[in-house]
Amino acid sequence: FISVSLSVDHISLTSFRTMSAIFDFASLITVVLLLICTTAYLREMRPAMFDGGQVQEPGRPLIKRPGMSGFCWKLSRIGERLSPLVSASCILMAIHVLLF
Repeated sequence: FISVSLSVDHISLTSFRTMSAIFDFASLITVVLLLICTTAYLREMRPAMFDGGQVQEPGRPLIKRPGMSGFCWKLSRIGERLSPLVSASCILMAIHVLLF
């Protein structure tokens, strides 16, 4: 039998900080922009996906959208209403990722 031994050298905390998009601001912005664009696209293709078939009628109280579906609905509304700003942000982020 052949025995294999693995040795782990010193692991610093800084190596863990570079792994997550939460700790790096540029990566966090990239993830948020991707979420906004993806949910806006999905809502455009399937309008009832995040709404659950509910339609807001004038004069009625607001429809509550709890949980992950509500979070995705909010992101898709941001993508719809601020689409020129979101697209400009995506272009700037693409330039940042490619050049820096």
